[in-house]
Amino acid sequence: MGALICRGVDVSYDKVQILFGVDMEVADNEIVALLGTNGAGKSTLLKAISGLVDPSAGSIIFDGVDITHADAVTTSKMGIIQVPGGKAVFPTLTVAEHFKAGTWLYNKEDPVAVQARIRRVLDMFPRLEERWDQMAGNLSGGEQQQLALGMAFVAKPKLLIIDELSLGLAPAIVEQLLEIVRDIHTQGCTIILVEQSVNVALTVAERAYFMEKGEVRFSGPTSELLGRDDILRSVFLEGAGQAGGPSAPRAERPPPGGPVLPAMARRPGRGRAMTRGTPVLEVRDLTKRFGGIRAVNDVSFTLHDGEILGLIGPNGAGKTTIFDLLSGLIIPDSGRIRLKGVDVTDWPADRRAAVGLGRSFQDARIFPSLTVAENIAIGLERHVETRDHLASLLGLPAVQESEADVAYTVDDLIELMSLGAFRDKFVSELSTGSRRIVDLAMSIAHDPAVLLLDEPSSGIAQRETEALGPLLERIQAEAGCALLIIEHDMPLITGVSDQIIALELGAVVLQDEPDAVISDPRVVSSYLGGDTSVIQRSGATGTAEPAPPARKRGVSRTPPRQAPPKKAAAKRATAKRATTRNTTAKRATTRNTTAKTSIINRVAAKKAAGATEQ
Repeated sequence: MGALICRGVDVSYDKVQILFGVDMEVADNEIVALLGTNGAGKSTLLKAISGLVDPSAGSIIFDGVDITHADAVTTSKMGIIQVPGGKAVFPTLTVAEHFKAGTWLYNKEDPVAVQARIRRVLDMFPRLEERWDQMAGNLSGGEQQQLALGMAFVAKPKLLIIDELSLGLAPAIVEQLLEIVRDIHTQGCTIILVEQSVNVALTVAERAYFMEKGEVRFSGPTSELLGRDDILRSVFLEGAGQAGGPSAPRAERPPPGGPVLPAMARRPGRGRAMTRGTPVLEVRDLTKRFGGIRAVNDVSFTLHDGEILGLIGPNGAGKTTIFDLLSGLIIPDSGRIRLKGVDVTDWPADRRAAVGLGRSFQDARIFPSLTVAENIAIGLERHVETRDHLASLLGLPAVQESEADVAYTVDDLIELMSLGAFRDKFVSELSTGSRRIVDLAMSIAHDPAVLLLDEPSSGIAQRETEALGPLLERIQAEAGCALLIIEHDMPLITGVSDQIIALELGAVVLQDEPDAVISDPRVVSSYLGGDTSVIQRSGATGTAEPAPPARKRGVSRTPPRQAPPKKAAAKRATAKRATTRNTTAKRATTRNTTAKTSIINRVAAKKAAGATEQ
C-alpha cells in the first residue's frame, strides 16, 4: 500500500468543478512529480490532500488513515507539510517570527534539535540570516520563496508537498534546493513536487503524473513525458509568437566554460552588425538604501529603442528594486532616470505610465475581484479618448464608439492569448500561471514605449515558456517598444536579449552579450551554479548544435528603422472608427484564419487605413 492514495477525487468551488475523478498513488519514500498545464487543477489537488479544501467525492488515504475530510491542522499533525506556490509568507512578520511559527508543532521537542534544523536552513540560505529581523514583505520574491521552503524543512515532514519549487529562484538556489529535497528524501520523507519545468522535475523524480483540465492525462516514468508532444504542448501562447505559427527552438552552444543552453528561435539579422537606436531609458548612478542595506548600488545602463535588455542576478541582488525605482513606486536616494529624454526621477508612477512606461510584476498584481476581460480593458486605459463624465452618463456616440473600440481590442487580445475559456471568470479563481498570461495581455494592451517585465515565465508551464520567447520578440518588433526583462529561465533570456546585465549585491557585475555573460566565471559561481538541468528550465535537452556567429558587441539585432510615430489620441480614434466601419467583412475573415493576428498588427493596419482615407 502506498503512503498516499487518491481515488476518484472531485473538487468544486461553488458550482464550478475543478477536479474530475483524479486517481493518484505515491509509495513510501518516493518522489513524484505532479505536472500539468496552467489551470489544470494541480494546486487544487494539493489543497485537497492538505485539508485546505474539502473534496465533494472520492477518497484520500494517508498512512492507512482516511483523511478525505480532515482539516489542515489534522493533516499537519500527521506530517503532511505543504509549501504553497506564490505568496507563502506573512508580510508583516519578521523572518525570525516565521521560523517560530514553522515550529509550533514541536513545542515539546528538545529546543536544541529545533535550533539545529533552523541553523541548517540558515546555512543553506544565508540571505535569510542577513534579514533575520526584517519583515517578510520587504524581502524579494526569491527570498520569500526561500523562507517558505525553510519553514517546511524545519517541520520534519513525512509527506512534503512543494508547489512550484523553482518559482522566482536563481539557478544556483534551485540547485541547492534540489540537494535539500534529495537529502530529506534519504531520511525517509515522501515528496510530491509540483513543477512547471519538466527539465527540473527530471532531476529528482523518476515517476510523474500529468494533469489537464482537472483530469490525469499521464502517469508513468518522467522521462517518457519529453517525447509526448500531444501532452506537453503550449495551451495559451502557441501561435501567438509568430503569424505563421511557432518555430521549434534551436540548441545553441556558448563559448567554452559556459553551460550549454537551448536557445529560443531568433529573428533573422541577429549576429549582423547593426546600429543602436535612440536611447529611450537612461539610468545613471542609481542608488537605494533600506536601513543599513544598500539594495541598489550606483547602477547605470541605457536601454535603446528596439532593444531587449536582460537583467539577471541572485535572489536579493536588487533586480526588482531597480524596477520599483524605474516605475516610480519608490524614490532613489541618488541618481537620475531619463525616459525618452525627459528626467522622470521625481515623477509618480501614474505619470510615467501615461507617457509610455509599462511594467509587470513578479506576482502578477492584477485585480482579483474583476474578470479577465475587465482586467485587460484596464490595460487600455491610457488609450481611451473620451473621458468626459457627462458624456458617459448620457451615453453619447463618442463614448459608445470609444467603448466599442476597447471591447474589440479586448476580444482580440483574449483570442491572441487563448484566454477565451477564462474571459468572464474572476481573476481570483485563476491559477498562478493563468494570472501570469492575463498580466502579459494587460502589458500588451498598454502599448508602452518601454516595457519592464519581471520574470514573465514565472509560474507558467514549460511549453508556454518556450512559446513566450517568440511572442516577446514579436511584441518588441511590431509595437516598436524596448524591453527590460528580469528572468531566471536562461534559455529564454539568452534567446531574446541583445545584451544582459548581471547584478550582485545591488551592483552591476557585467554587461555584455548573452554568451559572454553566461560564461563569465563570476556569473557562473554566484548565479548559475553547475547543474545544467536546472539552468535549462525550458527548451530541448540533448546534444547541442554549434551556435551561429556571435553578434558584434554593442549593436542591435534589428536593422535601423524609425519607430512608428505616436499619434494623438483623437487621431488614433478617428483612424480606428473609420477602419472599423469599412472592414466588417474583413474582420470575420481575419478571425477565421489559421494564424492568429496580433492586436498590434491590427492597430497598425487601422492607422495605415485611416491615414489613406484622410
